[in-house]
Parts: sequence; C-alpha cells; structure tokens
Amino acid sequence: MTLETIRPFYAMEILGRAQAREADGHSVCHLEIGEPGGAPSPAVRAAVKACIDRPMGYTSAKGMRPLRERLARYYDERHGVAVDPERIMITMGSSSGFILSFLGAFPPGARIAVTRPGYPAYLNILSSLHMQVAEIPVRSETGWKPTVEDIETAYAQAPFDGFLLASPANPTGAVLDADELAQIVACCERLGVRFISDEIYHGLNYVGRDVSALETSSAPIVVNSFSKYYCMTGWRIGWLVLPEDLVRRVEMMAQSLFISASSVSQMAALAALDERTFYDARRDAYAQNRLLLARGLERLGFKGARPSDGAFYVYVDASPFTNDTMDFCIRLLEDTGVATTPGADFDRTDGHQYVRFSYAGTRETIEEAIERTERFLRPVGRYG
Repeated sequence: MTLETIRPFYAMEILGRAQAREADGHSVCHLEIGEPGGAPSPAVRAAVKACIDRPMGYTSAKGMRPLRERLARYYDERHGVAVDPERIMITMGSSSGFILSFLGAFPPGARIAVTRPGYPAYLNILSSLHMQVAEIPVRSETGWKPTVEDIETAYAQAPFDGFLLASPANPTGAVLDADELAQIVACCERLGVRFISDEIYHGLNYVGRDVSALETSSAPIVVNSFSKYYCMTGWRIGWLVLPEDLVRRVEMMAQSLFISASSVSQMAALAALDERTFYDARRDAYAQNRLLLARGLERLGFKGARPSDGAFYVYVDASPFTNDTMDFCIRLLEDTGVATTPGADFDRTDGHQYVRFSYAGTRETIEEAIERTERFLRPVGRYG
C-alpha cells in the first residue's frame, strides 16, 4: 500500500456532516460512531483532584507505575494471567498503540494481514507507515470470523509478517471463543507470523466471557483502550501489553513519537478500572439496544440484521434498497437526520452493499432512528 491508498474515515466524515446539521438546528440520531456515554463521576473526580493537587507534567513513556500495576492486576483478575507491569505501556488511545506496535514489531515494508470487513484505520495507518496489507475476507455465513484454513490459504497466496485481529470485532461484532482464538494464535506461531490482538471491545460481550490472547501465549501484542467499555473516547487513553522482545524498542519509540500519554487521563483511567458495576450496567443497556435495533432493521427489510455477539454495532446488507450505501447513508442523513456509516469504511471491495448502525446511544435514539428510517424507505416504494 502507498500513501495514495489512504481514504477518508467515513464514520468521521458522516459525523462531521451530522454535527453541521445540528449546528443548523436540525435533530440528528447518531448511529454512525461507537460513542458511548460519559465516564463515571469517580473517574472525572480523580482527574479534577489530580489537577488541583499537583502539576500535571510528563510521566514516563510507559505511563504511571500505579496504572500499569493496576492493569497487571486486571489481567490476573479477569483472565488468570500474570503480566509483568514492565510489559505494559500506556498509550494515547489505541491509535498510538497500533502505530507503536507496527513500527516496533515489523521492518519497513512488512505485510500485515487484517480481516475484511474490518476497522478502517488499520489500512490507513499501515499505508501511512508504508507497510503492505493482506486482506482475509470473512463472511456472514461463518459469523464473520476467520478460520485457521482462511489464514493458511491467505498465507500460502502471499506470506505476511503479522496478523491483526479484533474480538469483539468492528463492524460485525463477531466474538471468538477460547478455542477459536487459541487455534488462530497457534496457527500464527506455526507460520512465524506475529499476532496482534485488538481487544478494545472487551467488556462488551453478550454471548460469553472475554478471552485475551494472553491466555494462550505471551507472544502476542495486545492492544486495548479505555474508549469503548470504559466510555472515555475523548480522554485518548489506552494501553499495550508487549512481548519481552519488544518492550525496550517500543518504549524508545514512544519517548520520541508521543513523549507520554496524558497524565490527567491516566489518573482518570486508574479510577475507572474500579467502576465495573457502572460499566456493566451500561453494557446491559447496550444488550437491550442490540435486540431493539436488530429487530427493527430486520422488520424494515435489511438482510443479515441479527443481534451482534459483541461491541455495539449491527452490520447489515442494504442491497434490497441500494447498491451504493455511500449515497444511501448521505441521503438518509440529509432527509431524516439519521446518521449511519457506509460499508465502504470497512470493506473497500464489497462494502457498497452494507451499512453499519451503532447502538451505543440511548434506547430513545434508536427507536426514533428506526421510525425515521421507515419513513425514508416508504415514500418511493423502498419499504412496505
């Protein structure tokens, strides 16, 4: 991939259009981005107190020791895995975590495999770093999950150096169970491929427990974030768990590329880790939203509108209504104020027939969005 392959992040483009409509006084139902509610008050109070009690200067490039120690305890409590805090690095959201992972683990021009559909920033970050991409298609018939055979076939066609996989996944909400993830990690190790586990939607699982790649092996890179389950998108705070061979190299890169993550956000994140009761209640609300949205979209005639297993998205086939979902999403926003994301964001080959709807908002927003979408589809015979 080259710099010419960088494309807009369409979810953010739609968000910009939606915010412009709101500025003009129009009502918008935001189903375009994974934007959960705000952080709990203990996290906010911790940040305010930190600012009052002491100057908020740089931390080490790895991040505050108490936060890294607390995250190490998180892995022990949630996954039964002992992680040395020295292997944990606090990052400016998952975005800087991906940059550090790619730069630290791979040589220039390396080829990294990702699933298609998948998170659009993967491709744009890799293009920006002058790295190559191998896309592994996943299908609704297999629950949008890659199999070992898919990986081996793709590797035989064009060998790759790394494989980046999210579970739960964006945009499909696909979740790997322990056996599925273990088989994929073992496959990568057998092929000599470094596995990167995107775990930023951990905590948002409606079908079972979250499984970390660290439960299988200490070799994977794990990327996580406080943005989704912890509702801290604007705080720009996340973390990496690195294998021993990468720790020092990535630390030196972080010292110059990012200096350190926000010290204020780190204090808020430390407090947020103890607020699981608050966050699990939010997750339970998302679980109800997912049923409401999937049933509504199925009733309207979207194909593949089933409740997702994780994250807070429904990825549906809109081909009964359009063969150009970019145009469809823009018109839906302009005509009704319902903001959604076209599938081209996640799949540059087949995304023209798909739309992603987010259910991270309120029940009321989703109910209103379904009603508006029904009115949009009905007048010209697209529905009913």
